[in-house]
Amino acid sequence: MVAVASVVVAVGSATGMLSVLGDDGGAADAARPEATRSPRPHSLPVVPSPSATATATASPSVSKKASSPRASPEKKPEKRPERKAPPATEASTRLYRHPDSQVLDWVRAHPDDPRHDVIGSRIAAHPAAVWFADHTPANITARVRAVTSGGADAGRVPVVVPYVVPGRDCGGHSEGGAPDLDAYDAWIDRFAAGLGSGDVIVVLEPDSVAQAECLSAGERADRFASLARAGRVMKDANPRARVYYDAGHSGWHAPARQAGWLKQAGAASAASSDGIFSNVSNFHATGDEVAYDRAVLDALGGPASLGAVIDTSRNGSGAPPDGQWCDPAGRTLGRAPTLSTGLGRVDAYLWVKLPGESDGCKGEPGTFTPSYAYDLAR
Repeated sequence: MVAVASVVVAVGSATGMLSVLGDDGGAADAARPEATRSPRPHSLPVVPSPSATATATASPSVSKKASSPRASPEKKPEKRPERKAPPATEASTRLYRHPDSQVLDWVRAHPDDPRHDVIGSRIAAHPAAVWFADHTPANITARVRAVTSGGADAGRVPVVVPYVVPGRDCGGHSEGGAPDLDAYDAWIDRFAAGLGSGDVIVVLEPDSVAQAECLSAGERADRFASLARAGRVMKDANPRARVYYDAGHSGWHAPARQAGWLKQAGAASAASSDGIFSNVSNFHATGDEVAYDRAVLDALGGPASLGAVIDTSRNGSGAPPDGQWCDPAGRTLGRAPTLSTGLGRVDAYLWVKLPGESDGCKGEPGTFTPSYAYDLAR
């Protein structure tokens, strides 16, 4: 992975998200981080971290995942600090919180830990995306259906992340995926069959477009054709599904270049797309992402209804000025997940990566690390 990108990396589950068990009872894979600076909001009082609970805690429902390095240019700080995520409330979101995640496992198992209340209210109480990052055709429909039906039963909107495109992560930390595009297309058909008939948000294949420069022109065209097909299949299977395509982040490609690739991947067509997503597992400030996403959408064209969703899970202090990508110090939670941003063409703020799951420096890749989670949340 060369400098200036962002990226999702896997060794199991998306870095910063929860994922669902595969055929063999193991978990799936995940996603990556990167940089831009904005002021850090006021912190809660520091609570000492007991050494006995400062180590990474893995959940059987989530697999490990690491991030990949992406250097990005330093940017000027925003004039207004990002909002730190408050305790979740009914009024703030209709997004679905899946009942199984590493952070919820930790909160349930450590009621007396001095960090319990902060992590519980500021991270565990918020909804996050569910990743499907292993190629398991036999049970993928049932696994997706379990999440979407859970959301429907709760009257809330689940966020799901298919992450199995062949050549994923260009052979980096999150390499893997389906063996070829024919297998991928068949897997997508089965994934779509689990989407149900209710509202659902699909964050389609992080890094699949922004990182496509590692492919030959022919390979890139074939991948983009499969991604366009994936969007059509999902929207045919469930017309209420909202499918978003990979726009990287504001420190990576120029908007016009990213939009050109996105158009080839089907992101400008209402038959396959509802818009774009950015900043997955990254740190760029929300204001930078809003401006970037709007520029990409303008260059992309397509229906006026196309919008953007932004991963705000760890961007409360913006990206580190040195381009550090692996559990960088001084980062904080970003805006709480919500479907009501109050901004035109910005459809949602999402926690695609679950805060506290390590990139691989403060804990094992993809595992929940309470000391890291507390640093982000306090």
